[in-house]
Amino acid sequence: MRLKEKVSIITGAASGFGEGIAKKFSEEGAKLILADINKDLLEKVSNGLNQDFFHVDVSNSNSMKKLSEYVLNKYGTIDIMVNNAGITHLPKPLEDVDEEEFDKVFEVNSKSVFLCGKFFVPHMKKERKGSILNISSTAGLSPRPNLNWYNATKGWMITATKAMAVELAPFNVRVNSLAPVAGETPLLKSFMGEDTPERRKAFLSTIPIGRFSTPKDLGDAACFLCSDEARMITGSILEVDGGRCI
Repeated sequence: MRLKEKVSIITGAASGFGEGIAKKFSEEGAKLILADINKDLLEKVSNGLNQDFFHVDVSNSNSMKKLSEYVLNKYGTIDIMVNNAGITHLPKPLEDVDEEEFDKVFEVNSKSVFLCGKFFVPHMKKERKGSILNISSTAGLSPRPNLNWYNATKGWMITATKAMAVELAPFNVRVNSLAPVAGETPLLKSFMGEDTPERRKAFLSTIPIGRFSTPKDLGDAACFLCSDEARMITGSILEVDGGRCI
């Protein structure tokens, strides 16, 4: 088992990519703490995997602090932190996104990584071990129009990943990112504006491999980057995109 006994936190674990990562990590022997704001879905997923869970708002400092305290008090360590929780605004011209929408997208997608650094990194530095995985997006590398501020948060996450990696490398803490193309997740409809055959065809036309990404794709890639097999890899942005960014 590639992640045997690794204490791993996955945010946004109640559905989509987070659930796919949780399933793969569980198969590979990790001790999981699944974290999400949707308590009902979270309990369902955690019960199905027979893993621990914690109800959290990743954009809230006090909530993230409580998550870190819960994990350290119960498990004594943190080996892997997957910052997967994310949201988007609906497709619209950049000037039509209101301030409340902008703030929410930035807080969930970007501030959550800052809070990870504040509450989880100190323990990893002290223990001189750990792997942090930020789930960004091809949107941060090759932006689509009308998703401007979502794109920007993912670009922010990519830069944060590289900056964190170079600062934390002397402490043997690795920081990497997965940049998936649009996937078969609950967010897909939000990205497209409406889920119709025509919109799907338009999106798929930009993906050379000819399909959307899946939670399993992300789970397999995440498992590699968080495992000891990737011990010499840090600051990398792995595109899980079927050729979208070529």
